[in-house]
Amino acid sequence: MTNPSQDQIQGIRRYAVLLPLVGLLGVLFCFFVSLELMGVSMKLLGKGFATQLIETTSNPFVALFIGILATSLVQSSSTVTSLAVSAVAGGGLTIAGAIPIVLGANVGTSVTNTIVSLGHVARKDEFGRAMGAATVHDFFNLLAVAIFFPLELIFGFLSTSSAALTRGVTGVGGAELFDFVGNLTGPVVDGLVRLLQNSGALVLILGVLLLFLSLRYLVVLLRSLFLGRSERLINKYLFGPAPLALAFGTLVTIMVQSSSITTSITVPLVGAGIVTVTQIFPFVLGANIGTTITALLAALVLSSGGDSLGIAALQVALAHLIFNCCGVLAFLPIQSLRRIPVAMAEFLGVLVVKNRAWAAVYLGCIFFVIPLAIILLTRSLGY
Repeated sequence: MTNPSQDQIQGIRRYAVLLPLVGLLGVLFCFFVSLELMGVSMKLLGKGFATQLIETTSNPFVALFIGILATSLVQSSSTVTSLAVSAVAGGGLTIAGAIPIVLGANVGTSVTNTIVSLGHVARKDEFGRAMGAATVHDFFNLLAVAIFFPLELIFGFLSTSSAALTRGVTGVGGAELFDFVGNLTGPVVDGLVRLLQNSGALVLILGVLLLFLSLRYLVVLLRSLFLGRSERLINKYLFGPAPLALAFGTLVTIMVQSSSITTSITVPLVGAGIVTVTQIFPFVLGANIGTTITALLAALVLSSGGDSLGIAALQVALAHLIFNCCGVLAFLPIQSLRRIPVAMAEFLGVLVVKNRAWAAVYLGCIFFVIPLAIILLTRSLGY
């Protein structure tokens, strides 16, 4: 039996590198399809409810929790903020009522990350890291709301600043960005939804199953690919210096038009031990800024004719952008402040390693039980 030549050995090595890469692309495609399916299922199950909630509130405090609950149901802050902007443009919602909703949407959008982290539940240490990665987005948004929501209620900080910015950009038309992920996954998702006869429950079940399967193999492939030089490159650039990571997070989210996709992809990376929660934090903040683009473009189109309601819709979209930018400025530049949401997320990761039940308690209470209880309580009291 003859030994393989040098060319044959190099060819085998090329295929050895290429096959995991092709596999990774396939698994990522399945991962994106699963997220799309989950989003579609929530829209089938809850979009009408979300729309009804958005259009029937006048209490800013209640509106905040409506934003959280509606986004948790639809699993898309872009959908909820676009609904809020459209409601303002249609005269069904005031600026004062819409701004708290978009702040709540910022919190609710990170429910997808937390659900994604449950795919690691069978492996304790991996699950702890994944939970930390998933919830650093939550804790940042909760802290940002705790700072800027009172400022809005007392001083009208977001309303005033967005009004000033609106005057500077009124009349500028918007244009649709290319939804690269949607173009790729759309035909597959549409076909699967039709196959399941538009059943929200069945689409959700399929999405969750596909999510768990794709996550299982995503971790395996990431570990095999991001070793050595590849790992050094990703640490140096994508999750490297904070300003660079922030820019990457913003640009990637603008390209895929979904912060849920952008931030969810960091969960298995941290779960696999490739990067840390501290490293992904600036990238996640960039995703928070990038996710404002969808509603902002819609508002730019609505305001291009100079209609007063369209201009009001633009002000709401700009308030969302200002809120996320101010949140970044409040936490990212100062190392001690940057550590607060990271430490909170890592602590929750430690808790779920000790007892996985904490994950279910956290997910249920933050995104569903508490918002729904506050909405029902305040309305029953007539607020």
